[in-house]
Amino acid sequence: MQEVMQMQASKPLIYPQAPKEDEERVNTIFKGIEGHIGFVPDGLKLFSLSPPLLETFLGNINYFNQGGTPLPKGLPVMIRYLVSWNAGCSFCVDMNEGFLTSMGYDLDDVRSARNNPDLAPFEKKERTLLKLALKAVDSPDHVTQADMDTARQQGWGDREIFDAVAQAANNYAFNIILRTFNIEHQGALA
Repeated sequence: MQEVMQMQASKPLIYPQAPKEDEERVNTIFKGIEGHIGFVPDGLKLFSLSPPLLETFLGNINYFNQGGTPLPKGLPVMIRYLVSWNAGCSFCVDMNEGFLTSMGYDLDDVRSARNNPDLAPFEKKERTLLKLALKAVDSPDHVTQADMDTARQQGWGDREIFDAVAQAANNYAFNIILRTFNIEHQGALA
């Protein structure tokens, strides 16, 4: 993983342009994003190629970031962070590190979880669900009834378990898209 992260960034393989008939639709979406976080991440710019997928992706982000999910606020971000670390997607690592530190988490504490999720700056209950989500992405065939029972014993319901796994899987797919098109850092599409 670290070898991937340390490789020199290549030029993007694609420079996204919204379809002519959807330019205004995409521009409106991007203005909203810029108003909310101050800029449009290159990873989202890539989705301008397919406005329906951009809207779907943003709906997913909003669900996890704006209180739609029953998961505690920082947990989906840590799931994305560690999935991205394991997938070697520096763009998402950097972005989620920024989100976690802006939420008040100590950067050293966040980074300590990279190779050991038991060190994540969360309570045992949250770390249990974090580890289940990571296991689901890393080796889904090895998730067992015992893993589910452990999460339930910590107080998680099926919806929370599903949401954590879905967040991990969706983020992994996003990581693959970014890596495929060499969108390794913010500014790659400049």
